[in-house]
Amino acid sequence: MTDERAASVLDVAHRARTAAADLAILARAQKDAALLAMADALVARTAQITAANDEDVARARENGTSEAIIDRLRLDEKRIAAMADGMRQVAELPDPVGEVVRGYTLPNGIEISQRRVPLGVVGIIYEARPNVTADAAALALKSGNAVLLRGSSSAASSNAAIVDVLRSATESGDVPADAVQLVPGEGHEPAKHLMRARGLVDILIPRGGAGLIRSVVEESTVPVIETGVGDCHVYVDAAADLDKALDIVVNAKTHRPSVCNAAETLLVHADVADAFVPRALSALRDAGVTVHGDDRVRAHDASVIPASDEDWQAEYLSLDIAAGIVDSLDEAVAHIRRWGSGHTEAIVTDSLSAATRFTSTTDSAAVMVNASTRFTDGEQFGFGAEIGISTQKLHARGPMGLPELTTTTYVVTGDGHIRA
Repeated sequence: MTDERAASVLDVAHRARTAAADLAILARAQKDAALLAMADALVARTAQITAANDEDVARARENGTSEAIIDRLRLDEKRIAAMADGMRQVAELPDPVGEVVRGYTLPNGIEISQRRVPLGVVGIIYEARPNVTADAAALALKSGNAVLLRGSSSAASSNAAIVDVLRSATESGDVPADAVQLVPGEGHEPAKHLMRARGLVDILIPRGGAGLIRSVVEESTVPVIETGVGDCHVYVDAAADLDKALDIVVNAKTHRPSVCNAAETLLVHADVADAFVPRALSALRDAGVTVHGDDRVRAHDASVIPASDEDWQAEYLSLDIAAGIVDSLDEAVAHIRRWGSGHTEAIVTDSLSAATRFTSTTDSAAVMVNASTRFTDGEQFGFGAEIGISTQKLHARGPMGLPELTTTTYVVTGDGHIRA
């Protein structure tokens, strides 16, 4: 059985490799036409996709899946329309393929240009969220890559329906259907075969919880772009506008708590703690949030749950938040650097020097000044859809859009030049 699973994974990888060669030379107009056709097909066949999604949601409820994960899993007409709109936005974006990153002429007359080219075959291993299926397909196609999609079993019906719709939309166009494929098979073995398809798959991108990401990073022989968990912080500085701070904290935590850019920890400078902490606790409680606080926070409200080390490093993905009081900006930064995941941090302050120090010393992929952590998102950054949010420091960091799905090649042009 293992050999059969390996063969089936390698088969789709070979087909993706062939499709990638065709995709690499497509003009922008051809790719954009395919994206628009895919977007229209998603909307036209919404009923098919939601019916499949209903199967996944029902199965998740039977298995006792948390509401946070079910929220990520669920698709409705509005979310499918948003997926289609994301594809249309990607179609409107500039094509990164062929962009000259730098170019110059050497003293001997040789011309050198560094140009963006597709990565080739991109594998995505992800959990729960079926909208990733459409987002990944759109970004991969626009950047000239074939994509192999390995979603979780919890979204199997939804992913199969979406890929069926996307592939059918390319039938009358210039894009090969094998540009978008699901990795076949059940269980963990197919994902492991994908991780070891070095030479056929150029890069893997995991999207999901810490366990999935760690597994892909540690077990893959294919190069990996590591996307990280989101233990995001909001720090309310001594010079903060407290009304703004309250709005930002509540939005960052409650706007959509099940996603990686939701705030998981609140830090408040001691100078404004007496004025701000009671207001924050009341507003968060009214929004249904459970606060896990240090002793100084609990002194304001004994009903706050004592915070442990596990709370400071938790990605709750729920209506929970850890909260602490610090004596300085540097103490807040030290806390973030110790416990944070390097995803997104926010400072609320009217002090330019405090904002500058926070942004220069907080070692994270995105840093917000007087804005919610919820803005760390490819669409919010103007990228259209995103392939993920990278917390590593090689090749890509932060929300990954089209340029992050390319590499470069050097084109060297001479006129009979030989090296002496």
